[in-house]
Amino acid sequence: MQNIQPKVSIVIPCYNDGLYIEEAVSSALNQTYPNIEVIVVDDGSNTETKAVLKKIEPKISQLITQENQGQSTARNVGINAANGEFILVLDSDDYFESSFCEEAVAVFSSDASIKIVTCQATLLFLDNKKELYIPNGGDIKSFIYGNCALGTSMFKKEDWKRASGYDETMRSGFEDWEFFIRLLKSGGIAFVIQKPLYTYRKRETSTTTRANKARYDLLHFIFTKHKDLYVSDFENFTTFLLDKIQKVETTNQNFKERIDYKIGAVILKPLRFIKSLFK
Repeated sequence: MQNIQPKVSIVIPCYNDGLYIEEAVSSALNQTYPNIEVIVVDDGSNTETKAVLKKIEPKISQLITQENQGQSTARNVGINAANGEFILVLDSDDYFESSFCEEAVAVFSSDASIKIVTCQATLLFLDNKKELYIPNGGDIKSFIYGNCALGTSMFKKEDWKRASGYDETMRSGFEDWEFFIRLLKSGGIAFVIQKPLYTYRKRETSTTTRANKARYDLLHFIFTKHKDLYVSDFENFTTFLLDKIQKVETTNQNFKERIDYKIGAVILKPLRFIKSLFK
């Protein structure tokens, strides 16, 4: 009797991505791994995107439609409906190379301690320039100081359940990093396939871009939520924070030493004096 390979459920949340969703879905359907299902969650998209989703619906396993609730909720809804042992989340404006699922499942089979499988990524900018991004992977000690895997990585559904899924209160970003912290909190590692098997579009409206604008609020949330981890690693955490402060201060000092900053300061000085007279 032929062994049936474990199913991989590829979950694609979609919000107003009519321009790119077909390419994302195609990359999921074209995986060389034979046992997959593709679930798209329409998170309250506009009319144009809904028209595209209706066109591709016959090609996919499930199309779930909901009012806009954010990426965390959309991912949880899709994963909850998934039948696969393995979950691969995919952003609707990005795409995987065809061999990713096959290589990722093989990695899981090689080592029981692996909880997350990720890969290198090609960053695709608006001007079509490309840049290679290499996540570090590792265990919880690495992840408490930054996300060391792509947000679009593979993990087991049972581990998603054990970690209680994505935090649906996090709608400004970093929800994948925070989820990975909980996924690895009880042990295990994230493995990085040393190939660029993922293409990530760097857009001004991307989740990562929005998250960086709210960076300090999000860091405060994560540091507070996982206070026990940072307290137990207090010396490294202190060093981490001081290094960050030093880099910011160095950047500010270098900026102030630039000639254009100095010229601007000279020009503005008399204007500031006049303004002070009217206070």
